[in-house]
Amino acid sequence: MFATPAYAQAAGAAAPQGEIASFLSGPIGSILPLVALVVLFYFLMIRPQQRRAKDHQATLGAIKRGDTVVLSSGVLGKVVRVEETEVGVEIATGVTIKVRKGMIAEVQTRGAPAPANDSKT
Repeated sequence: MFATPAYAQAAGAAAPQGEIASFLSGPIGSILPLVALVVLFYFLMIRPQQRRAKDHQATLGAIKRGDTVVLSSGVLGKVVRVEETEVGVEIATGVTIKVRKGMIAEVQTRGAPAPANDSKT
């Protein structure tokens, strides 16, 4: 009463014709869209993330004394000491903190120009 009747098609009408059609209708044809999605996911998501991580590691490796850094918490500071895994950051006059290199979000070099709306001091 609630379902509509389903009519079967003729056996020869739905059968794929040719080599390519028979190849795609088999088990490989059902895996092919999944493989295409994995390749698409790799090029759109994984590869750019790996490139950003590689660039960030290169930036962290090039930190030197006098650079201005932005920590992942948003704190700004000036690098006063560089060690293998840690960096000494001066966040105020006479206040130095030790920070893991991985917690540095952005590095601004010593010669970076000041924004136009800031006073030059």
